[in-house]
Amino acid sequence: MSIELDRREFLKGCCATAAIGAVGPSLLFGSPAHAAVNNHDTIVHIFLRGGIDGLNLVVPVSGNDRTHYEQARPNLSIAASGAYGALPLTLSNGSATGFGLHPSATGLNDIWADGRLAIVHCCGMQTTVTRSHFDAQLYLDLGTPGSQGNGTGWITRAWNTQPDASSQVVMPAVAVNSRTPANLLGATDALTMGSPTDFALNAGAWQWQMRRDDGYPAGFKGVNETLASLWNGQTRVERSGRAADAALRVVAQQPYTATLPASWPTSNFARQLWTVAQSIRFNLGLRYATVDLGGWDTHDGQGTAGSGYHYYQNKIAELSQALTALYGELKNSGEMARVTVVVQSEFGRRVRQNGSGGTDHGYGNPLLVFGGPVNGRRFYGTWAGLDPEILSPHFGDVPVTTDFRHVFSELLAKRMGHTRIGEVFPGYGIPSALGIVGTGVAAMAAQAAQPAVANITTHPQPAVGSSLPTAGEARTTTSRSIAFLPRSVSQPLLRWRLKLYRLMLQHRL
Repeated sequence: MSIELDRREFLKGCCATAAIGAVGPSLLFGSPAHAAVNNHDTIVHIFLRGGIDGLNLVVPVSGNDRTHYEQARPNLSIAASGAYGALPLTLSNGSATGFGLHPSATGLNDIWADGRLAIVHCCGMQTTVTRSHFDAQLYLDLGTPGSQGNGTGWITRAWNTQPDASSQVVMPAVAVNSRTPANLLGATDALTMGSPTDFALNAGAWQWQMRRDDGYPAGFKGVNETLASLWNGQTRVERSGRAADAALRVVAQQPYTATLPASWPTSNFARQLWTVAQSIRFNLGLRYATVDLGGWDTHDGQGTAGSGYHYYQNKIAELSQALTALYGELKNSGEMARVTVVVQSEFGRRVRQNGSGGTDHGYGNPLLVFGGPVNGRRFYGTWAGLDPEILSPHFGDVPVTTDFRHVFSELLAKRMGHTRIGEVFPGYGIPSALGIVGTGVAAMAAQAAQPAVANITTHPQPAVGSSLPTAGEARTTTSRSIAFLPRSVSQPLLRWRLKLYRLMLQHRL
């Protein structure tokens, strides 16, 4: 049997495929209404791809841990004080915590002082150990440590099981990126756009794309206007074309601007967060946003802080300045009260510096949470310390004492109203809340019947004035069960997707 395809059908099919690949069909619905303080919460997920060195972001500045830190990093340690010393992190009563922020993180320090930044010590994958960027990032994106066979990202499952999920929500999730990250794998109603000003069908000669203000003959219709009139039938291509065309129009109708506010930094990461800020501000129903910031894989030439060029000094400044701009923008306009930002990396770096002036792949890492609902200016989780005897069972790494899903589960339950956490993170028992955020528009989810996957200790705060337990207190690590779970990828299509994802990451990092 031969199949005939005329030029009209070919044009429709090509454009529909290109457009629908970047948008979800639910974007067909909704109005172009604009700014309003949202009556729902939004979680903004920042993924620091490459493995940030958490020990040079959140620095031990006192006690025996300071000695161990300096011994392990004779050329990379951040000074405890002075012009390029760590910014001391104090509690709301002024008491010392034994930790400070990298001196380039002045904005994050301001958010801490504002009481809206919380730091979760020794966070990560508590049930799976890997030093592979590709495996670790995929485990975190899928929300299934040890398994890559789920087929959907954790944000996809979060929206699919959201109590107030509706096809009438115009933009429930957005990735401000050039590609769709794996945490949105399987999403049918999420949007991926590197920049809203570039979110358009722009193939072919510029002057033929659409009618503009002048220079066109009477009755001229551009390619885009012509396509919009072709989606009248009920074939799958035509239905997809209508949805994609409507999505393009919804985004085009919002007053997005590429011009950054005067107080914002001008990095690409800041521009991505500006897109997030505008998307939150517009009445599009945004619940989840995700942004990547790469460049953290510093096996050599990492640098510390001081005069001259120091790579990490500049990277942390880029991170801190952009996050602070986002916080200030949304706080001033009232939206920050319902926004929670979580900053995560796939793993930390080794405690001991390597011979190339850098750090190699490690394990545990600090996780940052900030926003209006956050009970900040304090640490959460358990800090095990840097004593070599403590690190030895973990191959010299900072151990993971708090599972990242513990934090995410609390955010979903207390801020997003989730009651089906087990479907977002399969096989994970919900532990008691850490108390990082207050209860928002939804009540706290009931405790699940199944036990948690890990024993979480009940010491949420490092000892005041030191990064070690107080004298006489037993110095123990958290009881953990490390399991190397087999990969389970059975579907050929999923295997192909994972292979492609790895190749993309390989070229990115």
